[in-house]
Amino acid sequence: MILVPVKSLSDAKQRLAPALNSAARAELARTMLFDVLTTLSTWRNRPEISLVTSDATAIQLAHYFRFSVIADEANLSETDAIATATALCESRGEKETLVIPGDIPLIQVWELERIFQEAPAEGSVLVPSFDGRGTNAALRSPAGLFPLRFGNDSFEPHLAAANATQKPCVVLNLPGIALDIDCPADLHELLASPGETRSQRLLRRWNLTELPLAANE
Repeated sequence: MILVPVKSLSDAKQRLAPALNSAARAELARTMLFDVLTTLSTWRNRPEISLVTSDATAIQLAHYFRFSVIADEANLSETDAIATATALCESRGEKETLVIPGDIPLIQVWELERIFQEAPAEGSVLVPSFDGRGTNAALRSPAGLFPLRFGNDSFEPHLAAANATQKPCVVLNLPGIALDIDCPADLHELLASPGETRSQRLLRRWNLTELPLAANE
């Protein structure tokens, strides 16, 4: 099963505040999620996909793409949402889970296929962000092999947890999945990257030239 955790889209991407106002941040978050779900929908041999969310817009998008929804009733954090969803997957007998975020608009089908091709029968696959600090995809087999703890510096803790299981852990560097949009500098990367995603077209319509996009923090 593929799990896509989605918190409140209207309050998303606070670290982009130096470059975008709240309405623009919400629109970008919705558009990036649409890009991610569009890619997932074009994958012919995809496993079941569930959005883990209580956000009304995300639920509408899930229905639009005919994906399922796992209700995130507590709405506390991405970490809590995935823990709840993982427990549900285990109760249903799911053998593995792949967690990906909704803010990686350049994700490609071949990258998803590569993850499953490289996945050990029992073990994990981790895809780090470009800076090596975050985790932008995490496959676990069995589904609850180790807990996931998301945040700005999640990759090293995830790698340590995976290795502690004494089962194989594959680390893949995948360019589309690696670019998550968290801070203003990431907007530059998205604009400079080849492609015509909805998110890229949205940014190109906005006049961002005089905004402090160079700020990383």
